[in-house]
Amino acid sequence: MKKLLFALLFAMVLVLGACGGGGDEGTSEDTSEEPATEEKADEGTEDTTGDDSGEGTEGGGEGTVDTAAAEKAYQNNCSSCHGGELGGGFGPALAQIGSKYSADEIVNIIKNGQGSMPAQEQVSDEDAQLIAGWLATMK
Repeated sequence: MKKLLFALLFAMVLVLGACGGGGDEGTSEDTSEEPATEEKADEGTEDTTGDDSGEGTEGGGEGTVDTAAAEKAYQNNCSSCHGGELGGGFGPALAQIGSKYSADEIVNIIKNGQGSMPAQEQVSDEDAQLIAGWLATMK
């Protein structure tokens, strides 16, 4: 009986350990990603108004993306499966999802699900648009 309880406890620790710990890493590296995108914006001569509007334009989106709000919505709704840094986890990596799907297609996936991803009914339409616009810039 003790062996069974110990095995169950060990299994629970493994499962819980695999699910947690992503929040702090994503926050610290998100700030390190911003200077890299600013350097890219400085290198380009097309748009010097900031990295958000340049990336939004490249993604074929609505022109600008509120990156901070989108990242917060992503962390609250998506990072538990897709990772705090878009690197994947239980779900696939989203670091280059914009090269595969448009913002409208990403909204459709969020709201209706696709493959093993279920529909995310807890995500508001506004957050889905915000997250999809931001993810569409990831190329």
